[in-house]
Amino acid sequence: MAKESMKAREIRRAKLVARYAEKRARLKKEGDYQALSRLPRNSNPIRLHNRCKLTGRPKGYIRQFGISRICFREMASQGLIPGIKKASW
Repeated sequence: MAKESMKAREIRRAKLVARYAEKRARLKKEGDYQALSRLPRNSNPIRLHNRCKLTGRPKGYIRQFGISRICFREMASQGLIPGIKKASW
């Protein structure tokens, strides 16, 4: 389980990215890198990191489902993810 502060930090970054997206795109198009560098660092989408929606785990993230591999395996074993079942032969 990730610390609550780390989850909150990611949410704050996502809001900043959304707020400055249009302005950042316009400045990039104009080639005004001086003004781009004055924008907040966390408004850059590169600084976002995918995290599990359930636990906040930053590693082993499966994009298609938005959860970590550990949560995915548990949910698949319990039959909570439609169309997914554990292979056995």
